[in-house]
Amino acid sequence: MKTLIIYTYPNHNSLNHSFLQKIIKGCNENPIIQEVKVLDLYAENFNPILEFNEQKRRRDMYLDPDLEMYRRQITWADKLIFIYPIWWGRPPAMLLGYIDRLFASNFAYRDKKGLLPDGLLKGKSVVCVSTMKGPTKYPLIWLNNAHKILMKKAVFGFVGIKNVKFFEFGNMESKKGHQTRKLAKVYRYFKTIKD
Repeated sequence: MKTLIIYTYPNHNSLNHSFLQKIIKGCNENPIIQEVKVLDLYAENFNPILEFNEQKRRRDMYLDPDLEMYRRQITWADKLIFIYPIWWGRPPAMLLGYIDRLFASNFAYRDKKGLLPDGLLKGKSVVCVSTMKGPTKYPLIWLNNAHKILMKKAVFGFVGIKNVKFFEFGNMESKKGHQTRKLAKVYRYFKTIKD
């Protein structure tokens, strides 16, 4: 299984970066994971701004030469792992801009007659690992799970990815022991993941 990790956090001296390290370690110790690549959107200085004009038409986004490397990464991967914080009840603008620019028509989906398009990323799986300052149940109780619905249905379901798992960790500014257990949980999952 070829795995692409999309890391979206601006500080490498952070808990999110610790999650990245544990996930890499777990993946590298998993015998079914053949190769792991990491895309650090902030370190890469990824431009999340979606731009349309006379030179860049929306219908041609899937051909944008500036995004060719990123399209190749997604095509290559069997599993996509997203690591990001929850800010204001949603992923960072950097990650949403990556999705806006990469999950384009004729690359991630194809329009067809009817309600939903043909998802062109079928067969891939996704794991989302997110952190937040507030309580773990905050998105469920206050936001009606808007974050999970956005990512699972509006993004991944739209492009044909059905196998989506979430790790949502709250209270991340609490005692160190809680963080250690959460890091260990993620490490164990990726060390033993089968699909």
